[in-house]
Amino acid sequence: MSAEFLLTALIVCLAPGIGVIYTLSTALGGGARRGLLAALGCTLVTGLHLLAALAGLAALLHTSALAFQAVKFAGVAYLLWMAWTTLRGKGSLDVRADGSAVRTSALTIVWRGVLLNLLNPKLPIFFVAFLPQFIPAGAENTTALMVELGLGFVATTGAVMTGYALAAGAVRVWITGNATAMTWLRRAFAASFAALAVRLATERA
Repeated sequence: MSAEFLLTALIVCLAPGIGVIYTLSTALGGGARRGLLAALGCTLVTGLHLLAALAGLAALLHTSALAFQAVKFAGVAYLLWMAWTTLRGKGSLDVRADGSAVRTSALTIVWRGVLLNLLNPKLPIFFVAFLPQFIPAGAENTTALMVELGLGFVATTGAVMTGYALAAGAVRVWITGNATAMTWLRRAFAASFAALAVRLATERA
């Protein structure tokens, strides 16, 4: 696994996307522990997408317009639901007047992270397009190399998401006690989820 691959994977993972927005909003709403659970969900589904890519699901989504559209619009609907609940002060940014988080089970937080990213059909296709670029020409066991690179990408995703969760959790106490700041924070994250929904809706296989 080359330094070039790890650096590229780090840049890709640092870019704001569904997982980053969800992890940040969860950590700001409920603290570092909840942010880490959100990061776990996002990391787990990255591994699932890797398995899907290796199993050939990416090829199916790429060739079947119906399958791609079905998964895509389910993801769009879920992102819009996240935007609406966030704007109303529910979901990951559900915070009481005293700044404490409303109780949410660990399984729910992890599942939301899994579902948000699971309904993005571009991720398994991304693996198929991205990983082969770092496999040397003439390599004998390309499948093993794909697995190695994929696991490296999953590990990078986990590290980046963990960093986002800890950073957001550290500044949470300065934000949640300010009603005005929380109002604008909800609006910003709701707009981010809505923007991600629009971007996903315009994606093509």
